[in-house]
Amino acid sequence: MPRMSKPNASPARRAALTALGGFLVILSPFVGIIPGPGGIPVFAAGLALMLRNSAWAKRRFVRIKRRWPRIGHYADLGLRRGSARRRRARDSARNKAFAAN
Repeated sequence: MPRMSKPNASPARRAALTALGGFLVILSPFVGIIPGPGGIPVFAAGLALMLRNSAWAKRRFVRIKRRWPRIGHYADLGLRRGSARRRRARDSARNKAFAAN
């Protein structure tokens, strides 16, 4: 089971946070019309809420990352995901070992 926001969070709370995240994602283009970078942080906040509270959204996100890895890389940076940091450290160590040979 994917890790959710809090292990003891009630299903109703997770559903409410997921719905709020979806609302923020839908709201982001409308906020983006306003001058300034308003739509980007609103979208990122909504995506983060959805990914932390919904197993379905997390599975969907993984599929998208596999299809478009470059976009997934930027999303991992924005979400400050620990798995992305470990993966970058592992790849960096591999590249250094390969360059040494």
